[in-house]
Amino acid sequence: MKWVTRSHIHVDRVACPWLIRRFVDSEAEFLFVPKSRVEAVANETGSIPFDAPGAELGHHEGQCSFESILRKYELKDPALWRLAKIVHAADIAREIDTDPLGKGLEAIATGFGILFPDDHTNLERQFVVYDALYAWCRLQGTREGIPLAT
Repeated sequence: MKWVTRSHIHVDRVACPWLIRRFVDSEAEFLFVPKSRVEAVANETGSIPFDAPGAELGHHEGQCSFESILRKYELKDPALWRLAKIVHAADIAREIDTDPLGKGLEAIATGFGILFPDDHTNLERQFVVYDALYAWCRLQGTREGIPLAT
């Protein structure tokens, strides 16, 4: 399936493709287009829009797009929900201090954007960051006695 979002990816527009590819659609193809073209490209290509104004899988009721995807696809893994707190803090500027890892993830996303301005290259390079954060989140759950989904 094709998925479309705004170009010049940053926190949520990296976290969401990672989540989609790892837990929703392993064959996902991502299109990055100007903000003004997301809806048109979605209609033209049959792509699923995310993290864009008006998208079902966008920011709603104080939640970031990553959280919207977790809810839509009924992903219950506590480690993913722990990761969602980090993504939320990093993605929503006024809430950067709601998780101690938010500032770090935002800094990493900014650095990757500088090093890899091409969205597809940036995405490819950052997936390992989210793999590592997810592994850490799983470890935190086992330390706290939270049962983790497999």
